[in-house]
Amino acid sequence: MKIVEELIANHPNAQRILDPFCGTGTTALCAACYGRESTTADINPFLVWLTQTKIARYPAETIEAVQSACQEVLDLVARHAVKPVSTPPIFNVERWWSLETLTFLRLLRAAIEKATEPDTPSRNLLLVAFCRTLIELSQAAFNHQSLSFGNDDGFALPFPVDRGSVFAASVQFVLEGVLENPSGTASVVLADARTLKGKISGTFDLVITSPPYVNRMSYIRELRPYMYWLGFLQNGRDAGELDWKAIGGTWGIATSRLTDWKRPEGHFRSTRLTNVLQAIACAENKHGRLLAKYVAKYFDDMWTHFCELPKLLAAGAEVHYIVGNSTFYGTLVPTEQLYAEMLSALGFSHIECRPLRKRNSNKALVEFDVVAQWK
Repeated sequence: MKIVEELIANHPNAQRILDPFCGTGTTALCAACYGRESTTADINPFLVWLTQTKIARYPAETIEAVQSACQEVLDLVARHAVKPVSTPPIFNVERWWSLETLTFLRLLRAAIEKATEPDTPSRNLLLVAFCRTLIELSQAAFNHQSLSFGNDDGFALPFPVDRGSVFAASVQFVLEGVLENPSGTASVVLADARTLKGKISGTFDLVITSPPYVNRMSYIRELRPYMYWLGFLQNGRDAGELDWKAIGGTWGIATSRLTDWKRPEGHFRSTRLTNVLQAIACAENKHGRLLAKYVAKYFDDMWTHFCELPKLLAAGAEVHYIVGNSTFYGTLVPTEQLYAEMLSALGFSHIECRPLRKRNSNKALVEFDVVAQWK
């Protein structure tokens, strides 16, 4: 958030801002708070919904309606006055939540539907609070690439006695966040970053975005619980399909399809990338060939995106891509340098790779701001 705010503040003349990789809507929200016009896009419908909810303007009467609906929801749950929704088809769902918590969440989800109308601000804001509650009551930890659970070692995490209070606190947190209605305007588009032209109108003065990193982490890994509970995913196959469509995602179907995947005819050609792929694919590396294909597909996808980018830019526009490098079997993947190569090949100038911070204890892993100017 701080990086995005600084970039927007340092470009006072940039009135139209684009973020082609929406994520949770940070750029769009910051731009609106600075009074700018922004557009953002994502291939994930849940993230589009979440960002639309975050950037919307809410009058005082809406806040009051949400507070009233919250009380009605908690009353319905306390009296078991609604039929619980079905347990979402999350694999090993009992590792995520205890049976008691799962029962509460099923009642809570049903009560929100009972107390609010579809596609209304009240329901959307309560659902955001519901998502926060999911994680507050979850036994899952997201602090490393492999999910871990509090009950993996034979014990259950302690939960608050009053789960309703957790939801009420989440609602209050959400409402505090929407009290400051942004003065700028923002729009969110459900679209693939590789094919934005035609889905987004006009040109932009500034691009600020953070695309997926080259780390083979599932695109929807941390979003799975929300997406299942809110109906954006119905089964594991849906998750795998979305991961395959996304840049950088590999999970289930996506991983298996890499085996037969071949680079397209117009793929990005770079000696630096070729050397990296050959090092990763070394026969001594377990799954090296598969991982080399993953890295190749990532950069080919990003090349397709970068080729689309000039169609959306005004003359003199500046772009900022916040991205980290990666390692596979000890081979450094210099993402920032490869981004710079792509931008240079397309005619961008004043290209810089500005280091921002270390990603972890590995000195080689750094986040960069890859900066360039369109002619």
